[in-house]
Amino acid sequence: MFMEENYTIEQKFYKVLPIKNNVVFPGVMMPIAVSQKKSQKLIREAEKQGSPIILLTRKNNSNADPTGDELYAVGTFAHVVQNIPVPEMGKDTMMTIFEGLHRVKVVEYQNNNGNLEALVQPMDEIMPATNDKHFHATVDAIKEAVENILDKKDGAAGLQASLKNLKSSPSFLNYVCGIYQMPTATKQGLLEIHDLNERATALLAILEKDLEELNIKEDIRRRTHEAMDKQQREYFLQQEIETIKKDLGDTGAQTIKELRERAEHKQWSEATAQVFNKELQRLEHMPTHSPDYSTQLSYLEVMLELPWNTYSEDNFEMTHAQEVLNRDHFGLDKVKERIVEYLAVQRQLSLRSAKEKENNPVKSPILCLYGPPGVGKTSLGKSIAEALGRKYARVSLGGLHDEAEIRGHRRTYIGALPGRIIDSIKKCGTSNPVFVLDEVDKVGADYKGDPTSALLEVLDPEQNSTFHDNYLDVDYDLSHVLFIATANSLDTIPRPLLDRMELIEMTGYLQEEKIEIAKRHLIPKELKNHGLKSTQLRFSKEILGHIIDDYTRESGVRSLERQIATICRKIDTKLALNEEYNVSPTLEDVRAYLGQARFSRDIWETNKYVGVVTGLAWTQVGGEILFIETSLSAAKAPTLTLTGNLGDVMKESATLALGYVKAHAKELGIKPEIFEKTAVHIHVPEGAIPKDGPSAGITMTTALVSAFTHRLVKPRIAMTGEMTLRGKVLPIGGVKEKLLAAKRAGITDIILCEDNRKDVAEIAPIYLKGLKLHYVHDISEVLAFALV
Repeated sequence: MFMEENYTIEQKFYKVLPIKNNVVFPGVMMPIAVSQKKSQKLIREAEKQGSPIILLTRKNNSNADPTGDELYAVGTFAHVVQNIPVPEMGKDTMMTIFEGLHRVKVVEYQNNNGNLEALVQPMDEIMPATNDKHFHATVDAIKEAVENILDKKDGAAGLQASLKNLKSSPSFLNYVCGIYQMPTATKQGLLEIHDLNERATALLAILEKDLEELNIKEDIRRRTHEAMDKQQREYFLQQEIETIKKDLGDTGAQTIKELRERAEHKQWSEATAQVFNKELQRLEHMPTHSPDYSTQLSYLEVMLELPWNTYSEDNFEMTHAQEVLNRDHFGLDKVKERIVEYLAVQRQLSLRSAKEKENNPVKSPILCLYGPPGVGKTSLGKSIAEALGRKYARVSLGGLHDEAEIRGHRRTYIGALPGRIIDSIKKCGTSNPVFVLDEVDKVGADYKGDPTSALLEVLDPEQNSTFHDNYLDVDYDLSHVLFIATANSLDTIPRPLLDRMELIEMTGYLQEEKIEIAKRHLIPKELKNHGLKSTQLRFSKEILGHIIDDYTRESGVRSLERQIATICRKIDTKLALNEEYNVSPTLEDVRAYLGQARFSRDIWETNKYVGVVTGLAWTQVGGEILFIETSLSAAKAPTLTLTGNLGDVMKESATLALGYVKAHAKELGIKPEIFEKTAVHIHVPEGAIPKDGPSAGITMTTALVSAFTHRLVKPRIAMTGEMTLRGKVLPIGGVKEKLLAAKRAGITDIILCEDNRKDVAEIAPIYLKGLKLHYVHDISEVLAFALV
């Protein structure tokens, strides 16, 4: 294996053969595969001429024709022993066996017709003394380490056949250095060591390190095998299945690749990207059969499906927004005005520079529409979304009592899901939808938490830019969402939550408004739902008014819609039976279709009784008139009896009215002594219905004065207003509803507080036609006008 010929290294340029991933040591024969034609030509010429070659190892393999700077300076003076064709490696590849002769160091390079040549100087090795015990002991340790490695490492099997033939310690040392698998840079380092004693020590350290790693692996394998039970055996079987799937191309690698590609297109922040990549790495190291794999995959899917910093473009056409709102809803002027204002503000803000937008981001308002059922609070949210050109999302909070429904469940729980806020945003596909939080006044609370507390963060413009969902565990920006909460009552909503919302009251519709809503929306909708044409069924305003008065008692129009649907079904039946019917139903037809009237409204009655005054009241289903009846009877002691299911406020109004009459008896023409022997009874009819409110003061006072003075009240007159003990008339609310109720009841004259004049100014003139309004400051003005 080792040649004895001595070669003299002359002071001339020798041809250089760059080699990859290998280092040739002196005294060692090394087979090297050569595929480049240029290198093969160089080798054949050297073999033919019997001239040696300088073998230099490449520092890197990037350049096919490296320069001197890309080669290590220390190499091996070698000669060609044999060329062997290797067909299995390719027809252009040959295997050349080189024998290393001596170490050399390059002094200078030159390029000879495209071939790299080098002037070198020999590098003698420092040989140990023959009796150097330290060197021989080190070599023995190397032999022992190599033998142990041969038993454990398949890659070192090529050494086994040659170890027994090596008698010389230096030859053995260089042979192990050249054949043993280690990084090329490490081998080059060993070659550059002059002292064989030091080279042996360095090699022993490398071998011992590898041996230690092999021992650790073997120990782990042994302990794992010893601890293996049934569950572990199943695990390894699953691993085998995964290996088979991998060979078949069915692995989770494709899923990881797809997730990573989708993440590249997300517009999320750097912090969010770091969280995603960290969780993706966890998924990558999980076996696909693991129970945690599907949970982790679901979490990453949620992150990818969320519209991070993706916004729909607002439609800033003011006329378009007004057309959509007016098309879908009649009335509701305050709400429509607020939406148009919001759109106008957004339009102005969109004109800002990018820097201004970054420093002062837009914060959407939080609106709360509250009012009785059926007035269109929820449907208005959908119209607002269409007017703005945004996506629409809705979550019903009625009966909600678990905080996790808002904030989401922590992923430590089985079946964890994101909260309903984040889930709805994910379904919308944009981060700025119109989001309706329905029935916010019906949220409950129990041991699972208080959802209204979680809503404090959602509905606070100062906080919702960093909304934290427990499942997502990453802050999400909700500041661009236009939240619209709906409620029937504000009494059950916590004060801190109310403070975060802009309250807009939606009162019940008036009869006139219901008629318009029916003609514009309900009737066309029900005709379409029942397959009828407008030529087959028509409703007059008079008939619609009768249906509203006699068959519905509501603030909204849901019951009215049901009654119209009932009539449509009756018409469908008549068409199916080929029966004749009136295209425009009469009052008799309506009674035949809907049955007898279910409700009745009070109308003005004759004024032939003293002590009877017509008052006005507000209810959630509109205005009503009510009669205050007063009767006097002889008694031993003065008493005041109140009947009609009156509330505390109305009882106080009656007491105050009687007190005023007593205090001003002479002015009113009443003998003071009559109070000492008179029992006063005030009654408000329909005692089964609770009544209360601060607007019956002047009505009760007028009724008492009428009863005590035996003066009748003028015909077709009604009044509403509270009063003080001094007789000053105070303003009241619900003016619009009360005036329309009076008009429907046949009233022509209405007495109001002077301060209510501004409320009347907001009412359309068409609703006031046929009414005379009389504004007063003091109760004396009321009595002067009302009593005959």
